[in-house]
Amino acid sequence: MMTGKGLIFIFMMLIGSYVSSQNKQLLFGFNDIPQSVLINPSTSLDNDWFVGIPLLSHVHLGFGSSGVSAFDLFADDGRDFNDKLGSVIFQLEPNDFFMATQQLDVFSGGFAFGRGIEKDRYLSFGMYLETDIIAYHPKDYAILAYEGNASNIGRPFDISDFNVSGEMISVWHIGITKNVNEKFTLGARAKIYSSIFNVSSTNNKGTFITQEGQNNLLIHTFDIDFSYYSSGIKSLADDNNSDLSNDIKTLRRRLLFGGNLGLGLDFGFTYRPSEQWTVEASLLDLGFIRHSKDLDNYVVNGSYVYEGINPLFPEVPDGQTAEDYWNEVADNFEELFEVDSTATKYTTWRPTKLNAAVRYSFGKHISKDCNCLAEDGGYLNAIGAQLFAIRRPKAPQIALTAYYYRRIFNGLQLKATYTMDSFSFTNVGLGMSADLGPLNFYLLADNVLEYQNLTKSRSASVQFGLNLVFGRK
Repeated sequence: MMTGKGLIFIFMMLIGSYVSSQNKQLLFGFNDIPQSVLINPSTSLDNDWFVGIPLLSHVHLGFGSSGVSAFDLFADDGRDFNDKLGSVIFQLEPNDFFMATQQLDVFSGGFAFGRGIEKDRYLSFGMYLETDIIAYHPKDYAILAYEGNASNIGRPFDISDFNVSGEMISVWHIGITKNVNEKFTLGARAKIYSSIFNVSSTNNKGTFITQEGQNNLLIHTFDIDFSYYSSGIKSLADDNNSDLSNDIKTLRRRLLFGGNLGLGLDFGFTYRPSEQWTVEASLLDLGFIRHSKDLDNYVVNGSYVYEGINPLFPEVPDGQTAEDYWNEVADNFEELFEVDSTATKYTTWRPTKLNAAVRYSFGKHISKDCNCLAEDGGYLNAIGAQLFAIRRPKAPQIALTAYYYRRIFNGLQLKATYTMDSFSFTNVGLGMSADLGPLNFYLLADNVLEYQNLTKSRSASVQFGLNLVFGRK
């Protein structure tokens, strides 16, 4: 039977069980798919113009956990759940993390333009909804909740182990791609962020230690610098607001520039030193959001010594429910600490992402009729390597990918990837883009070797979309 000891940890596990990491190695450089221009604004799309099917042009879902899978906790192997929970708590380190990200295109489009017959510029635009949550394993908190402090006399517990940030935003964007010459292409994208909600608690410091006391059995010493910031949640969680329609109106306003606003930029370049070699890179989400509305912040800063709780985290006595126990602990905490509740404005920086890749193309398409290059030209195959990095609260998250691209014929393209990242060294991905007249459909899936039993996988993601594409080159 699961007890209240593991509730915090299980919550972190569930966060990482529904959505995915930000790395989109299958989409990067896949210029048969219009949405690849969002990963690198210098990508030269192979069409004159496109329109994304609203709400279906790009959907990205998955999950990620750096140190544990759901199978480690919930496998039907005859072991007691609390024993498995304890093993996982001690196995994970404070730098292990659980991630949740999601992206949904609401609308999108783009078109080529320029002087003369050769259109050397491409304008793309749209709006998408994005969720990004990362929670590091709160190891000392989990041990304290699992074992209590009575068996950890003299051990300092690290307050900084609690490190979590999360947000949901709408992003309005417009970008331009410019062919400078035959070898060099530049791209940039401007973004307006509208925050739907945000939580941030990432710069915590201090310790908690229990020692033998003089006036009581135990003495508890806290040296704390703890802060929690949030925006967009207080009004939605207000008990006096029971009308769901009001919440829906609030969310709609935040989607349409009614939330806390911010600005961002993307940059990219593509360089072709020769006909077969390509070097490309992008820097995404260089931006910030200023939070000034619907704030709910808490700060605890100081040193506290207390001898009145004996012990602070004992075993739950008979007849007392877990809820009653934690309510009692919460009441004692409120009396012990000077919690500063503020509405101070704060700024969050977007998780900036770096993509860099090198590609070698080979296998020119030769027409059987005239033994010359076909009108669509180009190469049927490409191999390459890609580096991905994203800024995170504790340390950058990095991934390295090798890939193979194959154009079967004009209406079907495939891509296979092998990725080493924080989740796995055996991540194999497969992607497909197909054209049926003007309709473009794509499906990209990560970690496909684990699909036979996803509970054993530490990460998986899927991307798919539908676009209307015209004037293919």
